[in-house]
Amino acid sequence: MNLVTIDEIHAAAKRVAGVALRTPLLPQLWASPAKLWLKPENLQQIGAFKVRGAYNAIAALDEKTREKGVVAYSSGNHAQAVAFAAKQFGVPAVIVVPDVTPRIKVEATASHGAEVVEVPIGQRESAAHAIAEERGLTLIPPFDHRNVIAGQGTAGLEIAEDLPDVEVVLIPISGGGLASGIGTAIRALAPNAKIFGVEPELAADTAEGLKAGHRVDWPVEKRARTIADGLRSQPSELTFAHLQVVLDGMLTVTEEEIREAVRVLARRAGLIAEPSGAVSTAAFLFHADQLPDGKTVAVVSGGNLDPSALGELLG
Repeated sequence: MNLVTIDEIHAAAKRVAGVALRTPLLPQLWASPAKLWLKPENLQQIGAFKVRGAYNAIAALDEKTREKGVVAYSSGNHAQAVAFAAKQFGVPAVIVVPDVTPRIKVEATASHGAEVVEVPIGQRESAAHAIAEERGLTLIPPFDHRNVIAGQGTAGLEIAEDLPDVEVVLIPISGGGLASGIGTAIRALAPNAKIFGVEPELAADTAEGLKAGHRVDWPVEKRARTIADGLRSQPSELTFAHLQVVLDGMLTVTEEEIREAVRVLARRAGLIAEPSGAVSTAAFLFHADQLPDGKTVAVVSGGNLDPSALGELLG
């Protein structure tokens, strides 16, 4: 399969410059003697890394196609990202979300002027395809798209530039677009680094699939058990092919480990992370024995969390 290249990621970086925030690497002294840096993608304007891929994909469209508008399906963060990006270009956006999506994400998506359509969780993709066909809109998928993957990879460029001797990179895994992009960039620019994907135990289809050597299907009801609502998707053929090449391993974390990571990030790092964004930190906190020693970057992929849910988690 033809995989995304570092040149495509460099091209994406030029497109998203000035729109996607160049998030810093934050050293964590509380993690001493281990060396940990956090990549706080929760600080993006829409609260998650997804703005990188969404904006790059829309920017790469020809003007005539873009003007007709776009449609996307998402559990929340990609929804906000596409709505935000479409607003920057002044084009219409329709976003299909599961009816179990946290209200903070639904409201934020609507605030960017997008039309939000709520459907049962198992119908979001088919509904988005139907709307695209009916209205002549361009579908911007959450991960199964070269330009989306390349856009997410710009975070990897920044990691390699800011910490050239990085030794371990921890990345949350859902559909696999973020890890595909970051992994491609790190492989090209920091080839000695070890790259690990992190999943909730309750949605560990990627870990099982990589071990088996092929994609495996977990029913949506099974994946929906995890508190990490942004990590309930499964890789596509495209992203799985990337993950097979760029990942050195997979780690899984428990629900309580995820909750504790949210608390640690809030209390020790001063970062509000949604459960999905905290899994890489959970892997560092609870599974260091499965990781190489060395300079470690944990990607905090998002921070869109209902205040009530945050209060519950912090106790």
